[in-house]
Amino acid sequence: MTFAGLRGDCGQCFGLCCVALPFAASSDFAVDKAAGEPCRNLLADSRCSIHDRLPAAGFRGCTVFDCFGAGQRVSQETFGGRDWRSSPAASAMFRTFPVVRALHELLWYVTEALERTDAADVHDELRTARKEIDAVASGTPDELAAVDVNALRGAVNALLLRTSEAVRAPDAPTAPRGDDAAAAPRRRAQSRRADLRGAKRRGVDSGGGASRGADLRGVNRRGADLVGASLRGADLRGANLRGACLIAADLRGADLRRADLIGADLRDADLRGADLTDALFLTVPQLAAARGDATTRLPRHLDAPAQWSF
Repeated sequence: MTFAGLRGDCGQCFGLCCVALPFAASSDFAVDKAAGEPCRNLLADSRCSIHDRLPAAGFRGCTVFDCFGAGQRVSQETFGGRDWRSSPAASAMFRTFPVVRALHELLWYVTEALERTDAADVHDELRTARKEIDAVASGTPDELAAVDVNALRGAVNALLLRTSEAVRAPDAPTAPRGDDAAAAPRRRAQSRRADLRGAKRRGVDSGGGASRGADLRGVNRRGADLVGASLRGADLRGANLRGACLIAADLRGADLRRADLIGADLRDADLRGADLTDALFLTVPQLAAARGDATTRLPRHLDAPAQWSF
């Protein structure tokens, strides 16, 4: 499994994301749609009738979605190239698609982790995990329906955390390992307090605001509310930004090399001029939700979204 196999290929899919998944009328979608109901914009040949004007038509949410290659796998492998329109197994296809998508997202993270030479100590376990997840994703519809995705996600996340610690070192403090689980809450609290004190000394307040060009190397803002944070030009190398809410944050010119961005909400974050060349666990949907341009430097396995301004 490589990154190439984890990119959506709509030409090999039957528009599963446009049918299987639900959405609600909001700033991202112009209308409500139930799971299993074809989108009103889906054509008979599985193309989108408004693909070239999705945001203007009120379907911005479609531009930030990525199936990680699950669409073509379910269409061509799991169901042998059968179109849901003429298959009695259509409902099974719709149930299977979200499961395989979740598995492929895990494969994306594991594949990236295996490219991190600084995390070589975790590579054997990562390779085993990748084989196991890929085998699960190759299961029958009934087998896939019984998959405990959350359990798999938890097991993989432990490996990704170890990868993150290795890559972010020496900028980031080491998180507690499994054998220190009993002391983990206390240590995490101590780490957060120490981290915030250090962050304040280096130019960032508890609300996320920072002086321009602040030195925030290794800062731990996991899950932090950084909505609209002023982080322009900040040195965020090795920062822990897992699950951080960075909606509309100003990250122009920020250095995010080796920063862990898994699960970070980058909607409308300004990444113009930011350096993300070595950022950890960045995905296509995160970039598509953010704002960037030709000056934004990206990891080599990611392309700039078509909707960015150039």
